[in-house]
Amino acid sequence: MVHSSTGDGAILPPVQVGEGKLADNILHFSRVLRRAGLKTSPQATLDAMAAVEAVGIGAREEFHAALAAVFVKRREDMAVFDEAFRLFWRKRDLVEKMIQMMSPKVADGRDREKPKPAAARVSDSLLGHQQRAPKREAPPQVETDARFTASGSDVLRQTDFAQMTAAELGEARRAIARLVLPLAEVATRRYQPSTRPARIDPRGTLRQAMRSGGAMMLPKFRSVRRRPPPLVVLADISGSMSQYSRIFLHFAHALMEKRRRTHVFLFGTRLTNVTRQLRQRDPDAALDACTASVRDWSGGTRIGETLKDFNRLWGRRVLGGGAVVLLITDGLERDGVDVLETEIDRLHRSCRRLIWLNPLLRFEGFAARARGVRAMLPHVDEFRPVHNLDSLGALAAALSGETGRAADPRRFLQRSAA
Repeated sequence: MVHSSTGDGAILPPVQVGEGKLADNILHFSRVLRRAGLKTSPQATLDAMAAVEAVGIGAREEFHAALAAVFVKRREDMAVFDEAFRLFWRKRDLVEKMIQMMSPKVADGRDREKPKPAAARVSDSLLGHQQRAPKREAPPQVETDARFTASGSDVLRQTDFAQMTAAELGEARRAIARLVLPLAEVATRRYQPSTRPARIDPRGTLRQAMRSGGAMMLPKFRSVRRRPPPLVVLADISGSMSQYSRIFLHFAHALMEKRRRTHVFLFGTRLTNVTRQLRQRDPDAALDACTASVRDWSGGTRIGETLKDFNRLWGRRVLGGGAVVLLITDGLERDGVDVLETEIDRLHRSCRRLIWLNPLLRFEGFAARARGVRAMLPHVDEFRPVHNLDSLGALAAALSGETGRAADPRRFLQRSAA
């Protein structure tokens, strides 16, 4: 039991969480956060009650800070917590407003604000397992319900990762694990025994002749050994990219189960090698290890400096053997573009293919107007979106060698010039 003040010197009565409905509300709020994807526990709920009892309820900001100090464990969870706090600890008249918003109305042509990524997850956790209402209702005169003509998997494949609920993100992760991964192979300098009479193996032929004492010499053949090229993933984990990079790490984890020579690096303001962390069999444990090893998650972006560190420290180690590089970033460079243009050109010359994955391509009117985007586009081989499951499927086909004009970066350069 602690006294608290309002900030103007007035002393409020002591706060006892066990009295009234406050303890029950904190418990329900903890359950909402758990369903929204935050890691909460019964002990965290008790700690939240003790924190509220310790600091008191002098203002809404103080109450928010006390609960956030207990429930928010990761920086990327702060947006979900803020949205859940705003919806859960709302005023009474907001309930009537939400009921009016859910009631059928005549559709208008005004532009509506795009829902926040955290709002979808929080609303899903507040409504439980109820299905969200469709945006448009079927006309009364139509007898056939067209909402169920498309399967749920087709809808999920076209849903933006940033707009998925917690349940939909779980389905997306399981779909990524079931994704048929490419196994494109390239020729190496080594040979292997072959039964096809294409190339004579002199060493194998002499070795076989020595076994029979030289009485019989039958030709042996060999062919070029082929193996999958190394795959290097460079993922941007800045504030605008953390949601996409996290789901893309599941795709990288699935790739590492099929490809031995796969290396994953995360960058924001610094470069971090998380290849060893992603070697774990369990994907959730692997991503938790990556999060623990990265210090600049959801921070700023320094693409040029981090690429410079990669080229200087890791280029010769991981880019040999015709490596394919997947660069996932929005290209919004904070610093100047001189270093970025030099280092992206060096990276392009050091690998066999450089594929740039940009979630901003989900917008139809995307144009290369940012300085960082214009500096990077001339030095990439392919320019692809990475915002839903369909884009990941197209990327898997691209890794198998199936490319098209849609991924040609010159189209966007010509569009920006026009």
